[in-house]
Amino acid sequence: PAMASAGGPDAERPHPKPFLIGVSGGTASGKSTVCEKIMELLGQNEVEQRQRKVLILSQDSFYKVLTAEQQAKALKGQYNFDHPDAFDNDLMHSTLKNIVEGRTVEVPTYDFVTHSRLAETTVVYPADVVLFEGILVFYNQDIRDMFHLRLFVDTDSDVRLSRRVLRDMKRGRDLEQILTQYTTFVKPAFEEFCLPTKKYADVIIPRGVDNMVAINLIVQHIQDILNGDICKWQRGALNGHGRTYKRPFPEQAESGGGAVLAAGKRSHLESSSRPH
Repeated sequence: PAMASAGGPDAERPHPKPFLIGVSGGTASGKSTVCEKIMELLGQNEVEQRQRKVLILSQDSFYKVLTAEQQAKALKGQYNFDHPDAFDNDLMHSTLKNIVEGRTVEVPTYDFVTHSRLAETTVVYPADVVLFEGILVFYNQDIRDMFHLRLFVDTDSDVRLSRRVLRDMKRGRDLEQILTQYTTFVKPAFEEFCLPTKKYADVIIPRGVDNMVAINLIVQHIQDILNGDICKWQRGALNGHGRTYKRPFPEQAESGGGAVLAAGKRSHLESSSRPH
């Protein structure tokens, strides 16, 4: 698989270690939309790719290369892409490890129409903040422990299903196949593998990108990091225990307004309707 530290001056020049944010949630919950809104509010969309301080990566880039038999099943909607075994966790872990260490890496490119990993890769340059989104980014403990902040996008199951249908139809798939795949694989896998990982989230975002209160708080926190206001943000001390930040998630104003989201606690920014 194509993943290597790129050579040249970037590989040698030291970079600050990035703040790694995991963004999880069910299929079509709005994970990538939340990440894109964070990028937009930070003014990163207008910045040239190599100069960006914040970047988004997707767990979907790390789907395993399928065998001929698996490929045939996938084209019929009979392969479970929502199971933890569908992902190349070793490649994902080594890539994130290199990113956290400030290295330039190459990330695989995945084609959702043909269900295959393409030959070309995407070069990812060191950044100050990295958003890594996917349905199972908190499932594997080795990967989960790498995140300095964990977000879970909590969206109603009916909304997610309707979005999933529209998205897959745009990819040229048959409606009956989409619904069969959803009931056979997607929904059971969400309930067995994705939903239980919500307990690992530091912040839960009900309604995804519609919840601008939550997103603005997160953006302010990231802005603090970019401005150098938070220096000791490592999750845990040197012994790897605890979850220590220099100060809480956006501090309460002197006037007493606003809410403190205590570091290391799973925080509901608003009460969540729980579809499951």
